This record gives sequence, C-alpha cells and structure tokens, in this order.
Amino acid sequence: MKACLIGGGIASLASAAYLIKDGNIPGESIYIFEESGDIGGSLDAKGTPETRYVSRGGRMFTNDVYKCMFDLMSFIPLEKGSRKTLLDDYNEFNEEARVNAKARLVAGGKTIDSSNFGLSAIDKINILKMISLPESFFHDTAINDHFSEDFFKTNFWFEWCTIFAFEPWHSAVEFQRYALRFVQEFPNMSTMAGVRYTRYTQYESIILPLVEWLKEKGVNFLMDSRVTYIDFIKDEGTERVNKIVFSRGGIVEELTVDEKDLVFFTNGSMTGNSAFGDKQMAPVIKIDTQNDSFALWKKVAEGRPQFGKPEVFSSDIDKSKWESFSVTLKDRTLMNLLAPFSQTEKGAGGITTIIDSNWLISIGVPPHPHFKNQTDNVYGLWGYGLYPDKEGNFVHKKMSECSGEEILTEVCSHLGFQKELPEILKSADSVPCMMPYITSQFMVRKNGDRPEVLPAGTKNFAFIGQFCEIPNDIVFTVEYSIRSAMIAVRGLLNIDKKIPDIYQGLYSPTVIKDLLRTVLG
Repeated sequence: MKACLIGGGIASLASAAYLIKDGNIPGESIYIFEESGDIGGSLDAKGTPETRYVSRGGRMFTNDVYKCMFDLMSFIPLEKGSRKTLLDDYNEFNEEARVNAKARLVAGGKTIDSSNFGLSAIDKINILKMISLPESFFHDTAINDHFSEDFFKTNFWFEWCTIFAFEPWHSAVEFQRYALRFVQEFPNMSTMAGVRYTRYTQYESIILPLVEWLKEKGVNFLMDSRVTYIDFIKDEGTERVNKIVFSRGGIVEELTVDEKDLVFFTNGSMTGNSAFGDKQMAPVIKIDTQNDSFALWKKVAEGRPQFGKPEVFSSDIDKSKWESFSVTLKDRTLMNLLAPFSQTEKGAGGITTIIDSNWLISIGVPPHPHFKNQTDNVYGLWGYGLYPDKEGNFVHKKMSECSGEEILTEVCSHLGFQKELPEILKSADSVPCMMPYITSQFMVRKNGDRPEVLPAGTKNFAFIGQFCEIPNDIVFTVEYSIRSAMIAVRGLLNIDKKIPDIYQGLYSPTVIKDLLRTVLG
C-alpha cells in the first residue's frame, strides 16, 4: 500500500503522521506532493536578523478546543533524539508567558474600556439566538442578515471580528459554530486571557519538527510538484482514484494508484495566490487560474456533486481577502512606544485593534524572540487590516495600494507617534501581504457546498484541510485540518480508535452562567 497526499500543508503532514502511527504504514510508502518549494502551507514564517522577518499570519490557541492538535503534538519530538515533545514545550511556554491584553481596543490613540460589550437589548437576544437555534436556521445566510448595523459598531463585534477575522457578510453558520466552540471565552474577550501560543512561530514550533520526524520515517516529499489531475475509475459501484497526473520541472508525469492505495487531497487554500509587497511597493494580486489552488478541486468536482462546490468559496475575492504586514525593527523606538499597548511583563498583550481605523487595523507584538534566530537587538510585530479597499485616515490611499512604509505610517499616526515616525521608519522594514482567499472558508454556504472528508461513492479517497465538512467544527483553525486528517486516516484504514470530542461548553453550568452574566450584564 502507498499513500499519496496532495498538498504540503498541516493537513497532509498530520495525515502522514497518523498513517505511520495509527496505520503502521511505512514512511517510504507515503508521498507528499507540494506545488511550491516550501512545506507547511499557510503555517509559514521565515527570515534572518540580518535581513527581515516575514509571516503571512499567526495562530492563537485555547486549551479546551485544540484537542486534535494536542494529540499530534504529544508524539512528535521537539528535536531529534529528544524525549521532550511539541506538547511539552507548548505547555511549558504557556506557563511562562501568559496573555493579558492591556489595550484590546484603541480609539484616538487611547485605550478604551472594552470590558462592556456595549450590546443593545436586541443584540443580546440575537446573540443568544445564535447559540440556541439549530444550525439549519442559518444555512445560506450572512451574519448581517441576523443583526442590525449598530451591532457592527459594538465593542463585542470589534473584539470578536478581529480575533477570528469575521466580516459582516460572512457565513452565519460559521459565526454560530465559533460562538458554540468559544462560548467559554466570552468573559475573556477584552483580555484574551484564554489565548495560548507556541514558543516560536508555528512554522518553527510545529511544522519543522513534524517534517523532520516524517523525513526520519522515510516519507517522500515531492517538492515543486503540481498535481494537475486526479483520474477516477468505476469499481464495483463506487469510484476510486487510479492515476495522479503531476508536473515537475516542466515534465508531466503520471503515478498509478492501485486499488489498495490511498489518496488524500487538500482542496483549496486560504493563502493561495498570496502577493507580497515590500517597504516601497504595494502587493499586486495575480489570479492565474492555471496556478490557482482551487483549480484541481474544480476539475475533480465536475459531475460529482458530492465533491462540493469550489466556486462558492473562490469566486468573490473582494469578500474573502484581507491584508497583513510583518514589521522588522532594528531600533527600540517603536517597541518602547508600544509597551503600554502591547507588552506585559511576562508574555504578550494579545492584539490591539484600532477601531477608528478605516482599515480596521489590528497589531500584535509576540513574546521575544518570536523566531529562533532572532537576536536581542532585532524586534518585530505583525498586523492586518480587515478592510484593505478603504482609504486610510492619514495616508489617503487604499491599504491595498500602500507600500509597507505607508502602512506603518498609518498605524503610527493612529497611535499618536507622528513625532517619532521619521526615527521609526529609518530602521523599519515593513512587508505587506495581500491574501485573496484568506477568509474564503467563511463565505456564505449551505449543506453540500463543502465535501465530506470521506465522500459518498468513493473507496480510496479523502478530502482534508479547511474546505471539507466536519459537522460542528470550526474552520480557520489548525485543529480543523488535523481533525480532518484523523477522520480520513482512521476512516480509510478502518481503524477503530476514538477521535477527540468536539468541545461543547454549553454542557457546563458554569460556562452558561458566565455567558449570561457577560452578554446580559
């Protein structure tokens, strides 16, 4: 038996790990196809102190929700030969560095009291409806179909949308699922006290050790290998994959898939077609359908309704895009100015959102060092804007048209750092990144738009990642991708092993009491 995994993100890497651990499949029989030269998918980060640091995004975790992720981390060693696991290091770090957002929301350059959600009576009722009504009630509707315009100006919404990256036009189903999964965190919205991080970037704290372990097991990584077609044949009333067509180095190759072989497909990508700018240049999106990560999904879904509808998620980038920026600093001026907003004595201040920003900018300063090779005299922060096509308040251009320096100018101006701005810009290297599909998994949808992990009518094929359907679970999380890997591996191999339960906070009387006190108070 061989296993072919299409896509080099965390879903494929986790699938490979469970094929080895639970399925006893030799690593030499596992093949991971990755179109780019980089492994890790959306969990990326790179740089040096001599040049600059860049990451498209960062992830926040909570201990109640991320059970599948913790399961994976529990058996991957921190480094070769070490008895310490990724989970050991994660737990140790989060004992050392606690999150306490001292300035969750900022307006006019000043911190505002966001402990009160500022909800009207009807807003409170609508939130409780979101939590209590069946999911089917929200199918094919948007969040703004259920709330008034005033709701989107409340402290609750500013805190909620900038932690989870929701827009008013996104799916009400996804909003409800998030509310149910994170109901225990409602009292912590203004402090982010329930948030946990990895010691370094998720690329260095999860991806690199996992890849090293997989390579030690003999897993084959086929980099710069773009899968262009998955061929199916009929087999005893079902369909199975019998061939994978891919190109590598300009040469088209075919891999035969036997009846006993398995194929795992990461359909779609949140960070596909990402475009980077630099200090002096704005990013330019290039949507080339030949390189679009949704293209293969569209091909295999044609004539197979059980394979979902990729166009639901990929056809309106104006509703699925936003822009992030990574700032590398070789001077402490900005760090000293941000200290009251973003730093705590031990740990991090979560994220700070500038609510009077037309771009709705949020920034975060991670615990130092954030990269393993980061030196004491090099600092960094990360941020993003949810509305990149609006004109800035100080730099009178759309965020999407701004260079990294212009974006940093807008941020500093909002925070009242105009006097120090020339000094800040001297040592700052700000890299913007536009991601056209970053919230595409939040697009308004209904049942059937996402395929099941194990689609009906197939026998050796599974969908994994952010665009398959796992009832009650929440997309835009590492947890979702790893859970899909567990379901796929154990389902295709008929392994009778329990998958961790999805957290249900509403079963806890204490959580319900705290929820009502926080929302209704």
